[in-house]
Amino acid sequence: MKYDRINSELYISNRAKFTAQMHQGTLAVFNSNDIYPVSADSTMPFQQHRDILALSGVDQEESILVLFPGASNPAHREVLFLKETSDLIAIWEGEKLTKQAAFETSGIKTVYWLQQFPTIFKQMMAEASGIYLNTNEHLRANTEVETREDRFIKKVKQDFPAHQVFKAAPIMHKIRSIKNDIEIELMQRACKITEAGVRRLLGFIKPGVWEYEIEAELAHEFLRNRSKGFAYTPIVASGKNACVLHYIENNQQCKNGDVILLDVGAEYANYSSDLTRCIPVNGKFTTRQKEVYNAVLHVKKEAEKLLVPGTIMAEYHKQVGCLMEEQLVNLGLISMEDIKTQNPDWPAYKKYFMHGTSHFLGLDTHDVGLWYEPIQAGMVFTCEPGIYIPEEGLGIRLEDDLVVQESVAPFNLMKDIPLEAEEIEALMNA
Repeated sequence: MKYDRINSELYISNRAKFTAQMHQGTLAVFNSNDIYPVSADSTMPFQQHRDILALSGVDQEESILVLFPGASNPAHREVLFLKETSDLIAIWEGEKLTKQAAFETSGIKTVYWLQQFPTIFKQMMAEASGIYLNTNEHLRANTEVETREDRFIKKVKQDFPAHQVFKAAPIMHKIRSIKNDIEIELMQRACKITEAGVRRLLGFIKPGVWEYEIEAELAHEFLRNRSKGFAYTPIVASGKNACVLHYIENNQQCKNGDVILLDVGAEYANYSSDLTRCIPVNGKFTTRQKEVYNAVLHVKKEAEKLLVPGTIMAEYHKQVGCLMEEQLVNLGLISMEDIKTQNPDWPAYKKYFMHGTSHFLGLDTHDVGLWYEPIQAGMVFTCEPGIYIPEEGLGIRLEDDLVVQESVAPFNLMKDIPLEAEEIEALMNA
């Protein structure tokens, strides 16, 4: 891994939060992700399952975490099972976690090799009355591909049909939705790496560059700052491409007079940043481009003020819709008559602003969270309003990452990244 070892207090605290909510006499199991095949002997780069990562810090394949707070054997109340390392593995694949390194990473004292799991797990299940199984319950999850966790769940239900089954996901959503100081520091570092990438681009972009060249500049800056790269597939969309919300081809030449929409963010230590900025290819916004830009910026600044403890996300999105409505009228894109006769299920503003304004951010870019409960301090959200005008070949979206705080406005992890239109122009023409 490229990142520095994270303070194990984060994982000790998260495990304590999880076990505090478990039913008496139960245990919980969390599996690592698979390394997914591509073809022949090729594989995708390994990405650890975010839940075992949040509870242990173990960033390695073929790992299992078992939590059994009521175990009669104190050594079995927290157990890691890891792939046994060897000199041969070290030569071919690189160093894996030793038992001591696993303890230093996670704070878990009991570490067994993976081949011991069937025997020890059977002993633990004989004592347990129920088990927490971990399923992907993100609201937008695609669960077509069978995971290591899925295979484990099938086997448990087959081998232990008399045990009660409970869901780990609701507890993990609570734990992961509120970040502690260690996590905020990691996310801030991801945002600072993203800032370095943006500042690099402001001296690079000019008419004639290609979208993929911009992507390459960002990748270079991210990697040289100890990031694994992009937290998500980057969007580098010039001109009319910006009106395609998930444009990822990044294969067009940037033309004089166009605006580039950049939706990009670095990861650090598996934590995501998520940024959107819009940059004029020639270093100067036209009057109309700046009008639309400042309309989006106004909505963003007002929306941020609503991200405070007690806010309900559904109400928040309605209020942002009203803010956007006003700006679209001012821009001549919709009329008061459009608003008067609009379909409540698809308001008039949706023609030019069709996506949500905020999502949870953390170990996943679209992180898990408590969507139907009031916002709490320590939650981290994006704020990303946009206006997309295909007939003008113009799309503007602006996005920062915000930490909800008690009694004060949210803290902007991206406050140092140029945002005002005039500042962007000045830096591009310096």
